[in-house]
Amino acid sequence: MRKTLAICGLLLIFSACKNVQQVHYQVIPDSKTKVLKGIINQQVIASDTAFSWFTQNQQYGTANAAAVQAFKQYGTQFTMLVFGGTWCSDTQNLWPVFFRLVNKSNYPQQNITLIAVDRNKTTYYGLHKKYHITNVPTFIVLKNGKEIGRVVEYGTKDFIDEELGIIVKRAFAPHS
Repeated sequence: MRKTLAICGLLLIFSACKNVQQVHYQVIPDSKTKVLKGIINQQVIASDTAFSWFTQNQQYGTANAAAVQAFKQYGTQFTMLVFGGTWCSDTQNLWPVFFRLVNKSNYPQQNITLIAVDRNKTTYYGLHKKYHITNVPTFIVLKNGKEIGRVVEYGTKDFIDEELGIIVKRAFAPHS
């Protein structure tokens, strides 16, 4: 019970910080690449030369227009919990796609909790267990703190931005 309260408290603290994005992470020793573990944000990745893949991969492609519209229209009604590994090639390919959508739609950065996992796909406070993270990256859409959908790795269509837009639209668009 205490562990669940601690996790909820942590997520509440991070989601409540409207003006300042809180980060709490450590660098895990690794012989191949820089591995982060903990709560990070886009700025941590974009400003570190060890993660040049982020800026390079953001150059390719454009954000799905329907997803941009859904994120613009309903962006204040949901939050995102995003798990990934700085060591993981799928994360290196897909975090830039996700942030291209975020940036194009002006989705509030404070509504994103970005969680870096180590090579064992674990993180602090047991969040990887609570959210059943087996593959990264995993993008979870939350409404009032409850999961309404997720995209794991490349999803079912290989276009994570499109799939995230569909999840958001289904959850918030008035049904005709």
